[in-house]
Amino acid sequence: MILEKLIKSRQSQKKSFAILLDPDKLNPKSLELLVSKAKDYPVDFFFLGGSLVMKNNIELCLKIIKATTDIPVILFPGDTYQAHPDADGILFLSLISGRNPDLLIGKQVIAAPYLKKSKLEVLPTGYILVDGGKTTTVHYISQTLPIPRDKPEIAACTALAGTYLGLKLIYLDAGSGAKNSIPPGMVRKVREEIDAPIIVGGGIRSGDEAFKLCEAGADTIVVGNAIEGDYDVIEDISLKIQSYNKINTYL
Repeated sequence: MILEKLIKSRQSQKKSFAILLDPDKLNPKSLELLVSKAKDYPVDFFFLGGSLVMKNNIELCLKIIKATTDIPVILFPGDTYQAHPDADGILFLSLISGRNPDLLIGKQVIAAPYLKKSKLEVLPTGYILVDGGKTTTVHYISQTLPIPRDKPEIAACTALAGTYLGLKLIYLDAGSGAKNSIPPGMVRKVREEIDAPIIVGGGIRSGDEAFKLCEAGADTIVVGNAIEGDYDVIEDISLKIQSYNKINTYL
């Protein structure tokens, strides 16, 4: 069970690494190379999806990944049409930082009957959009204002409210292609308020950034745009997260 694994990792303070795959930007050859790199330098999860997916490549991506690795694939859907039964799980996202009712509960109502019939593990996730220094696709598509970078208390209270509503995971995201990653101070403030696993993504481009976010309290580091055309970033971030876990083992 994915959720059980994330909770146990949180309890043992073991950090994990997820690669976010945009189906529109992948072809079979590039995906095979990426998966090969992910096996060489351990990646814990693949997240698959995006705020706007124009090509119907989700099934093809799943087929290639499943044929070459047992790394779990978790859908990161921008809309209901991105759900697919061949994945291992799905982030059942509620955009709790915004006030768009469709993304708070509307799309979820439409998707719920399908998910019940599927074998997907449903992961109730509070999604919090944070200003990453530029307008991202998720900002534009969702029509919601991101939380200001210098307002960590808003993020912390939003995350706390999400856990009180019963959400099991909290996802802090600066958005795909963000100029800046989530400030460690914001992650630290959220960590002080909640016990649920914290996923952090958007704008992370180096192992050093990932390491600082782990120190601040992030449980899963998600990287997408940074690896496009430079798969060596996978090695850099994976090794840094592994080094954090090794240091923590001896504390």
